[in-house]
Amino acid sequence: MVKIISIANQKGGVGKTTTSVNLSASLAAYKKRVLLIDLDPQGNATMGSGVNKQGCALSAYHMVTGKNSTAEIILKGTAGKYDLLPANRDLVAAEVELMKEIGRESKLKLALQEVTDDYDYVIIDCPPTLNMLTVNALVASEGVIVPMQCEYFSLEGLADLNNTIKQIATLINPSLHIQGILRTMYDPRSSLTNAVTAQLRKYFGDKVYKVSIPRNVRLAEAPSHGLPALMYDRNSKGSIAYLALAGEILRLEKQQKADLVGA
Repeated sequence: MVKIISIANQKGGVGKTTTSVNLSASLAAYKKRVLLIDLDPQGNATMGSGVNKQGCALSAYHMVTGKNSTAEIILKGTAGKYDLLPANRDLVAAEVELMKEIGRESKLKLALQEVTDDYDYVIIDCPPTLNMLTVNALVASEGVIVPMQCEYFSLEGLADLNNTIKQIATLINPSLHIQGILRTMYDPRSSLTNAVTAQLRKYFGDKVYKVSIPRNVRLAEAPSHGLPALMYDRNSKGSIAYLALAGEILRLEKQQKADLVGA
């Protein structure tokens, strides 16, 4: 059964797209069938997957507005060994068009129904704002992974996002929940990092992933080559961290299934 996960944070510059691309590549390395959906008009996840966003005749815009079927838009077998539903600036127009639609918050969920049997994981790279595209992603998803830096302003943003997720879960999508909190650009030598980590563990417990993503030059360089870090430098600290994150996610999911069977 497919698992649909949104990578979301209302604060920009926290490694959201880096996580979307590299988690997708890492899950694919574990032989999982993965679809990465770029739902950000900036199209950074598209470019980071080795696809020229300007050259995409069909994109996420055509999916959420219902102009084309989802299967028509998906690009098979990117550099990261996952499939990609690309995005570019056309997606900005989708916001305006969706506002006129009935059931506008569920357009993505409906569009994905035709392809979910083809994948084990669908990863959605959300825009860094709470707009109608982000709401569509959250309505379509079961879990949300929140990448965040260990800074106090990030804690404030996390509280806002958590409230949004609870509202959507109450009103539209009862299965929606924070699946995990991922500490990015992590520096264990910093007292602030350790203090924020302590706060996160206090309020979110085991939802804070054991794996953290370090600051890493290779992670920053990889998008300019149109590659996930795993394909750019498999032995870099960033690549190893994302592989470890994918492993942790798979182990937790296996444990949850075992617990349900045991219950």
